[in-house]
Amino acid sequence: MLQTKDLAVVILNWNGKSLLEKFLPSVLKYSKDAGIYLADNASSDDSIAFVSKHFPMVKIIQNTENGGYAKGYNDALKHVEEPLLCLLNSDVEVTENWLHPIISEFNANKNTAIIQPKILDYNNKSHFEYAGAAGGFIDKFGYPYCRGRIFNTIEKDLGQYNDIKTIFWASGACLFIRNAVFKDLNGFDESYFAHMEEIDLCWRAFNKNYKTKYVGTSTIYHFGGATLSNTNPKKTYLNFRNSLFTLFKNTDSNVIFKILARMLLDGIAAVRFLLQLKPAFLFVILKAHGSFYFNLPRLLKQREDLAKLPGYYEMDSIVWSYFIKNKKTF
Repeated sequence: MLQTKDLAVVILNWNGKSLLEKFLPSVLKYSKDAGIYLADNASSDDSIAFVSKHFPMVKIIQNTENGGYAKGYNDALKHVEEPLLCLLNSDVEVTENWLHPIISEFNANKNTAIIQPKILDYNNKSHFEYAGAAGGFIDKFGYPYCRGRIFNTIEKDLGQYNDIKTIFWASGACLFIRNAVFKDLNGFDESYFAHMEEIDLCWRAFNKNYKTKYVGTSTIYHFGGATLSNTNPKKTYLNFRNSLFTLFKNTDSNVIFKILARMLLDGIAAVRFLLQLKPAFLFVILKAHGSFYFNLPRLLKQREDLAKLPGYYEMDSIVWSYFIKNKKTF
């Protein structure tokens, strides 16, 4: 039976001393017996010196470069041997007893490979948080959405998702995964740098018949946007580009139709940005599409013999349901 001592909580850090000072104490307080690691992505601030002085029980892994979320974790997790991993953002406050429901689910169901807890907004604790909410799903055009958050509509937590449910993807803000599964999947796709890499990982896990679960009896609070805010064009670029990467690599059928439809919808989003007097966002969408074309040879090689697994999406088109049919909640 897995126990707390079999879990490694690995916090990726890049110049995040202020976040570590604010959020690391809750992790240490409520994660007794778990291994706590700081994976530092070649920070130029004094993060490592600060943690070494004030939290000497934290094990420090120093990456040689800032490879973003994807490469940062791939490099760091080579040095972590615990059978369970928790990939935790540095801007997360955890709560008492957050680990026990997670470990219990891993013990109860051997085919559960990945788990996400309930993610609430640190700045508005009665509401779900954008990055994950109560578990992720995806539509047939590769648009992600969550229970508790569809596009920018965020639900209040009324206990409606206090359950354990099979989901399609788990948030990278707090992602539990069996170490053996992470290795079997060859970790994250490092070309992503940041954003959507956890969805790609979960999709590849799904295609290998691994289960991803949401455990609503475990709660964390995510500050959000600490590395790249939602108003940053680079974040928009990575989201649009990496979403195309993910859809092309992992969808099992009609991939050309889905990519063309997705690009059309992206074009509509670009026009919307232009009408909102945000021309920079239009150009980053064009740049994202250009990067997709440039990377097609590599992406073709990454496509595996995908099993014809039905039901990978819960909804035909989340864009149609949300914007046309006005369906705002899960």
